[in-house]
Amino acid sequence: MSLRWSAYGIAAAWFVLDRATKMLVQANMQLEDVIPVIPGFFNLVSTRNRGVAFSMLANNDSEWRSFFLIGLTALVVAFVGSILWQTSPRGMAANRLSRVGLSLVLGGALGNFYDRVTEGAVIDFLDFYLGSYHWPSFNVADSGLTVGVAMVLLDLWRSGRRESRI
Repeated sequence: MSLRWSAYGIAAAWFVLDRATKMLVQANMQLEDVIPVIPGFFNLVSTRNRGVAFSMLANNDSEWRSFFLIGLTALVVAFVGSILWQTSPRGMAANRLSRVGLSLVLGGALGNFYDRVTEGAVIDFLDFYLGSYHWPSFNVADSGLTVGVAMVLLDLWRSGRRESRI
C-alpha cells in the first residue's frame, strides 16, 4: 500500500472512531448528562461546543462564527490532505512520525468538521478533572488533533537536532 493511502486510511479510521463514539453518546445520553466513570477523575458528559479549542468563541453570537469555523476547518483539511497526497513525501510528511501525526490531524479535523456542518457544534463527551480542576471536555477527534500535532512537533524537533549534529 502506498504511503498516501496508508495515511488516508489512518485518517479514515480515526474519523470512523470519532463518529462511532459520538453516535454512542447521542444515542445513550441526553444533553448535559453526566456519568461518573472514575469518581474524582473522569466522567462521560454530553455537551456541545459551538466554539473552538477550550470553548473559545463559543459565546460569540455573530452569525459569521459558524461560517468562519467551518471555513477554517475546511482549510486545515485541505492543507493537511494536500501534504499527505504527495507521492514522494518530503518536508512535513517525510518521516513516518509526521505522516501518522498528520493523518491523526486530518481524521480529527474531519470529525469536528462533520459535527459543525451537521450539528452546528462539536459533540464533546470526555471530562477529566482532579478535585475542582477541570480540563475542558473534548472528544476523540480532539485527541487525534492534539496527539497528531504533538507527533509532528516532536518529529520537527528530532530532525532539527539531527541537522545540528551534522
